[in-house]
Amino acid sequence: MSLPKCPKCSSEFTYEDSSFFVCPECAHEWSKDLALEVVDQKQIVRDSAGNALKDGDTITVVKDLKVKGTSLVVKVGTKVKNIRIVEGDHDIDCKIDGIGAMQLKSEFVRKV
Repeated sequence: MSLPKCPKCSSEFTYEDSSFFVCPECAHEWSKDLALEVVDQKQIVRDSAGNALKDGDTITVVKDLKVKGTSLVVKVGTKVKNIRIVEGDHDIDCKIDGIGAMQLKSEFVRKV
């Protein structure tokens, strides 16, 4: 059985201490019962309008986005089909025509 990540800082280095889990990075302690509830909950990703996003949705970009390391720009109104929700700061994984695979922040998109 793998140990759950810390619910406070998402550290993977948690350890068991009797009936608690402990995070060595932020010193957060939580009960094993709470850990089971946290594992059952999924991250809900919302777009700029507050709509919940899920895998396979189609979105539209609401702001010009510069592509880091290139001179390319993803223009306002660009439609992106078949997105995938991932964990992290950039929580949308997708492919954009003419640019390729990218990760986007949900705050810069709107569900179609």
